Amino acid sequence: MRYTTFGRRTGLRVSEYALGTGNFGTGWGAGADPDESRRMFDRFAEAGGTFLDTADGYQFGESEELLGKFIAADRDHFVLATKFTMGATPQPDISRTGNSRKNMVASVEASLKRLGTDYIDLYWVHFPDDLTPIEEILRGLDDLVSSGKILHAALSNFPAWRVSRAVTLAELKNWAPVAGIQIEYSLVERTPDRELLPMAEGLGLGAALWSPLGGGLLTGKYRRSAEGRLSDLKTLVHTESTGQKTAVVDTVLAVAEETGATPAQVSVAWLRERAARASTSFVPIIGPRNLTQLDDYLGALDVRLAPEQFARLTDVSEVALGVPHEAVARAQDGVRGGDASRLASPTVPVI
Repeated sequence: MRYTTFGRRTGLRVSEYALGTGNFGTGWGAGADPDESRRMFDRFAEAGGTFLDTADGYQFGESEELLGKFIAADRDHFVLATKFTMGATPQPDISRTGNSRKNMVASVEASLKRLGTDYIDLYWVHFPDDLTPIEEILRGLDDLVSSGKILHAALSNFPAWRVSRAVTLAELKNWAPVAGIQIEYSLVERTPDRELLPMAEGLGLGAALWSPLGGGLLTGKYRRSAEGRLSDLKTLVHTESTGQKTAVVDTVLAVAEETGATPAQVSVAWLRERAARASTSFVPIIGPRNLTQLDDYLGALDVRLAPEQFARLTDVSEVALGVPHEAVARAQDGVRGGDASRLASPTVPVI
């Protein structure tokens, strides 16, 4: 296991994998019991993993409770991240959801109690709520940093424009900086290449990348009617709903046969190579349901793709970047072709 700082805006040292613990517990009716959760935690720690990611709503609080017990013997060794927004109960009421200062304060106190700790290393705002002003969110997070209850603050599942505005406001107001973003990213979900990941690189934000296997699609198991997130939770999944997704799975399976690695390992190896080429830290969040799945993830640490294999996977999964990126690319191609005047002259349109 290698280590990196979480983005260029912090000195927070994290392992190259984050262990997502949404499957720690059975409150959702699916997941790992306490004994299996403990085995996964121990194996991750033995492999050198230090970065742990949970949320108050995972398994309706059970994930935080289990994780708190597991880290109790050596709390300071681990980088503990949790989230708030959605509430921690099956039927949260109006005062216990959203990103208001009221819910933020109540949520962090409840998480600290469940986790059995007096500080959280990285506190995520789980989702935007379309109601709470970003100024209220940032000022509340700044207070939590000042009080020592959290060390770093970050935004999960926020669009790029909101993150960019939050980063700028925090800088102007001298509030606690936004440390990073958390988003879905994989070979079957590469739309963050349009705005979110270039933004993270440009602003020096860390990026935690969830669902690196596309909800299990990239393992190829759903072609065998195997059980998984699709059959249990019926959420946060991809299916072969487009020709491109089918082509991506075909390519992953082909590369797996060539390398002798599993499809999951090939998919994560591509993501690790993608991260290595970034100018800031991209950290995959792995979310195993059992020890076998965790060992598969850990095995990807030893998989190296040939340049041609990486290129095949990159090309087959590429998404259209859209406006304005494609127009800019056309203009830059014109400059490289010797027609620089078209880009420089205000009287001649680029397109």
